[in-house]
Parts: sequence; C-alpha cells; structure tokens
Amino acid sequence: MNIRQYAEKTEKCLLSKRACLSSASRGRSLPEEECTVRTAFQRDRDRIIHSKSFRRLKDKTQVFTIPEGDHYRTRLTHTLEVAQIARTIARALRLNEDLTEAISLGHDLGHTPFGHAGENALNGVLRKGFRHNEQSLRVVDVLEKDGGLNLTIEVRDGILHHTGPQTPLTLEGQIVKISDRIAYINHDIDDAIRGGIITKEQLPGDCLDILGHEHRERINNMILNLIHSFRDSEVISMSPDYLSATNRLREFLFEHVYVGSDAKREESKARHVVTCLFTHFQENDELLPKEYQQRISICGKEQSISDYIAGMTDRYAIRAYQKYFLPAPWEE
Repeated sequence: MNIRQYAEKTEKCLLSKRACLSSASRGRSLPEEECTVRTAFQRDRDRIIHSKSFRRLKDKTQVFTIPEGDHYRTRLTHTLEVAQIARTIARALRLNEDLTEAISLGHDLGHTPFGHAGENALNGVLRKGFRHNEQSLRVVDVLEKDGGLNLTIEVRDGILHHTGPQTPLTLEGQIVKISDRIAYINHDIDDAIRGGIITKEQLPGDCLDILGHEHRERINNMILNLIHSFRDSEVISMSPDYLSATNRLREFLFEHVYVGSDAKREESKARHVVTCLFTHFQENDELLPKEYQQRISICGKEQSISDYIAGMTDRYAIRAYQKYFLPAPWEE
C-alpha cells in the first residue's frame, strides 16, 4: 500500500458517508496514472496553486480598485479567506477538506482586472456575454499550461457553480459557495469601514444582533450556524434567521458600498479601460501576444481577446491602455 492508497483508506474510515471520497472521484477528462503520494483532489489543489492564473490574483481588485493601502483585500486574499472558512466547515462536518480547498482556490481564477467592473465591461462587449465563473472553468480546462490542468469533475463543477442558481454537485462545492459569501460580506464590511465608505454605526443593527457585532464574531457565528444546521439537512445552509440576516447585510453592502459609493468612483474608468482594450484588439488582433493570435483559429477572435483581457491584472491593463491610448514622452 502506497501513501496515496493509505490516505484514501483513511478517508473511508474518518469521513462522513456524505463526503466525496478521493477514491470515488468521477475522474478527469484525460485519464492519468495515479500519484503514489497525493490523492486526486490534493493534486488538483497543487495544480491550481502552481498556476500563473492563481499568482495573478494578487494584483486583481476585490472591491477597492487598485488599492494602495497595505491591508485592503485583493482577489488573492479573498480566495485565501474563502479557503480558510470552507476548510473549517468541511473538517467539522467530516467532509473532504482537500476537495473543498481545491474548489476554493480555483473559484475566482477567471476574474477580470478591476473585479466586477471589468466583468461587466466584458459582458457588455461580448456577443455571448461574460461570467467570471465560466471563465474560471475555461482557465483550468483550456488556458493554463496551454491545454488545461485536467482537474477532476468534482473540482471543475465546484468552480463553475460557486455562484449562480445551480447547486454544486458535491456538498464540498456547496460549502465553497456559501463560504464565498461569508468571506466577501464580512471582509468587504471591514474594508469599507477602513476606507471611510461606511461607519460601523450604519450597519443594520437587527442583522448584527443575530450575526454578531464584531468582524471575527460574525464569521465565527455564521460558521457555527452552518455546522449545526447541517445536522438536520441534506444541503449546506444556514438557519432561516441567519440566512435572512446575511441576505439583508448583503443588500446593505450593495446599497452603500458596491453601487455608487466612493469605493466605486473609479469603476467607470475601469470599464472604459477594458472596453477600449477590447475594441482596439478587435481592430488590431496582430497586437495580441502570439499565443492568443494562434488561438483565434481555434476559438475565434472575440474569445481569444476576452481570454487575454480577463487574464490581465489591474496594473497590466492600465499599462496596456497607456501604451495604446496615451502619448508616450519624446526621448532625445
């Protein structure tokens, strides 16, 4: 028995009957020889962490566009917070922690520069629209390593369905979907208060009375509520009172932070940058990097340009805009 087989045996002994076992994975699109050390989901997690798309998350917007402060969240720190919350819940429920972590780390790989502002811009110019969860799946299926990471079906499904109306295939995927919301609601409140966008006193008191008045208290209470509620349910969900309070807190953020606040004052400029870059590459596709030019014959010009722009960091997109649309200084 090698190390992987021992780990798979341990899963069968320790995890819940409702857990998704590594040994019971539905497999990969392209069959591979099993690793002697790591389970299938551990390999998926490692492939995501070592990908270029994962590294680029450090310079992509979460809420504040190109944040200058050291403590504002980026898309990478958001991803890590989601993974921490999701792993805690998975471990408490005796579900598969490796699968949960892999989905968490990969769920936002397809996010554009400037966060949802960039996503909205691409959605407006692409005939088929643009959704970051679908792009995240495209990243791991096609773009990374020039042919994809060949992840398991369970991880791919969790990445695709971490947002939107569809329920993920596994309970582990459901955990990530809820953990994503727990993470961004709480850290966006934290960042918005730090940035002077809102004050603590503005937060809806009836929601805080249920969820908690402090950042750490809210996260802890929401996690505990999920864990205890699962005992009587077949799905991962909060109790009705917690779910209602969480949704109302999210609505508050949309009203006071996500739409029209000072935190979003640069979003129109960000959308302009993305839209102009898309139009420019449509008219001058020879300016695309060679790898994206070569993909035009495979997936079409629109898709290739979209892949290129979606993969940009905030600063890279700004440099590209400066290169093509702003006059360069004259050098003697």
